[in-house]
Amino acid sequence: MAEVRRRKTENDVSDDAGEKARKGDNRNSAADSSDHVDSEEEKLPEEKFVDELSKSLPQGTDKTPEILDSALKDLPDRWKNYVIRGIFTWIMICGFALIIYGGPLALMITTLLVQVKCFQEIISIGYQVYRIHGLPWFRSLSWYFLLTSNYFFYGENLVDYFGVVINRVEYLKFLVTYHRFLSFALYCIGFVWFVLSLVKKYYMKQFSLFAWTHVSLLIVVTQSYLIIQNIFEALIWFIVPVSMIVCNDVMAYMFGFFFGRTPLIKLSPKKTWEGFIGGGFATVIFGIIFSYILCNYQYFVCPILYSEELGRMTMACEPSYLFTKQEYSLGVFGIGRTINMYPFVWHSIALSLFSSIIGPFGGFFASGFKRAFKIKDFGDMIPGHGGIMDRFDCQFLMATFVNVYISSFIRTPAPSKILTQIYNLKPEQQLQIYQSLKDSLGDLISN
Repeated sequence: MAEVRRRKTENDVSDDAGEKARKGDNRNSAADSSDHVDSEEEKLPEEKFVDELSKSLPQGTDKTPEILDSALKDLPDRWKNYVIRGIFTWIMICGFALIIYGGPLALMITTLLVQVKCFQEIISIGYQVYRIHGLPWFRSLSWYFLLTSNYFFYGENLVDYFGVVINRVEYLKFLVTYHRFLSFALYCIGFVWFVLSLVKKYYMKQFSLFAWTHVSLLIVVTQSYLIIQNIFEALIWFIVPVSMIVCNDVMAYMFGFFFGRTPLIKLSPKKTWEGFIGGGFATVIFGIIFSYILCNYQYFVCPILYSEELGRMTMACEPSYLFTKQEYSLGVFGIGRTINMYPFVWHSIALSLFSSIIGPFGGFFASGFKRAFKIKDFGDMIPGHGGIMDRFDCQFLMATFVNVYISSFIRTPAPSKILTQIYNLKPEQQLQIYQSLKDSLGDLISN
C-alpha cells in the first residue's frame, strides 16, 4: 500500500509539473505571438522583426556600378572591393577639395546636407518599426524636430556671428531678441503633437522611438552646429581635422589589408591592431605636414568675420600668433637646435592623436549599432562604403573634440559677439558701457 501511495504521489507531482510546463509554454507562445502588448522586458525592435528590418533597409557596400562590375568581374572579391573602395575614396577626396574651393558658404551648405542625409539614414531604421505596427506620425514628427533643432542651432550661429548686422534691421531684431523663446515654442508644438499621437498598448514603442529621435538629433544636429562654429574660427580648424579622419580611415584600411593579422575588436572583425597602429602613425605624420602647408595661406587661417566697412563677410586678417612662425629650441642628447615652426603645428599633434586613438571608436559605435539590427551599412549611396553615415560616424565625434579644444585652449573673446550682447542691452546700460570705455581709453582717444 505504501508503495502504491508513493507511486501515486510521484505521478501527481509529474502531472503537476507537466501542467505547469504546458502553461508556461502557452504563456511564452502567447507572448511571442502577441504584437499588441508591451512589457518592460520586451525588446525594441523585437528579435522577430530584426530579420525583416535588415531585408527592408538598403545595403550599399556590395552595390557596384554596372560598368565597374563588368570591368572587375575577374578579380577576387577581396581585391574587387579594394579597387571599388579606392576609386570612390578618391572621388570623395576630389569632391571635398572642390567644396573647399567653393568657400565657407559651400562648406556650410554641404554640412547641412550631410546632416540631413545622416539623420534620414538613422531615422529610416526606426521608421521600419513604426511601419510594421502601423503607428502614426513618427516620420513627420522626426523631421519636424529636425527642422526645430536646426532653427535653434543655426539661429544661434547667426546671432553670434551676424548679430551686429541683424540688429540694425528692425523686423529681424525681434527674431534675435526672442530667438530662444521662439525655438522653445516650436519644440513645445512638437512635444504636444507627440503626446496626442500616442496609441494605447504601444506606449513603450512610441516613447522608445521618441528617445530614438532625440538621440539622433543629439548625434547629428548638435555636431553639425559645432562644425559650423569650427569653420567660423578658420577653415583650417575644419579642413585639418576632417582630413585627419580621412587619412586615418584610409591608412588603417591599407595597413590592415596588407599586414593585418591580429583582430582589434569584436564589434568590427575586419579591424586589426596592425591597421590601428599603422593608421595612427600615418595620421600624426600627415597632420604635421598638412598643417604646416595650410598655415602658409591666409585663406585657411583667418577667421570668418563680418566687415562693416565692406558690408560683407571677409577672411582677410593679420595672421594670429598661432599662424605666425616662432622660434623653438630643441635639445636632443645634449645637442641644441633652433627651429622655426607654426604653433598650430604643435596643436595639430593633439588633434591627430585624438583622430587616430579615439576617433575610430565612433566607427566601432556605429558597427555595434548596425550589428544590433543585422545590417551591413546605413545606406547604399556610396559604392564600396555604404551610406553617408558610414563615412561620417567618426567625423561628428572629431568635430566635438575640435570645438572643445578651441574653447578650452585657443579661443579669445570675439568682438562681434560682445557687440551683439551690447546691442541687446537697454540704452542706459549701453551708455554706461560707453562711459566706462571712454574713461578707460581716455589717453588713447586724446592722442
